Amino acid sequence: MSLVDTITDDMKTAMKARDKETLSVIRMLKAALMNEKVKVNHELSDEEAQAVIGREYKQRKESVEEFAKGNRDDLVQSTEAEIKIVEKYLPKQLSKDEIEKIVADTISAVGATSSSDFGKVMGAVMPKVKGIADGKLVNQAVKSQLS
Repeated sequence: MSLVDTITDDMKTAMKARDKETLSVIRMLKAALMNEKVKVNHELSDEEAQAVIGREYKQRKESVEEFAKGNRDDLVQSTEAEIKIVEKYLPKQLSKDEIEKIVADTISAVGATSSSDFGKVMGAVMPKVKGIADGKLVNQAVKSQLS
């Protein structure tokens, strides 16, 4: 069953259960997927759907940070609840230790020695962790290991 089909089934389940919060988040995901489908003019593969859901996840993470800066605890809580729902459709994310190990292996593989090799290392690491690691964590790991 494709990711889009899973989301559709979950939407039906949320409707039957009258779970308004889950339903609204799933509808938002479904709308984003439909917009992407129209944009690319073909049915989305699971990888393309994962990319769309990843963008939605990232937007919510950034929103939480902004709401926290603005002391809007009510919005922080509701957005964090949305994040928990969106996370169900993402692959399991790598831990910080796993990211650091991948970065260390990549640094030795490309022969990076200083912070001037940052771009070379990031270029080699990101394809390996696409969709399963937060870019900010990867960036921090590369910077800390190259300095």
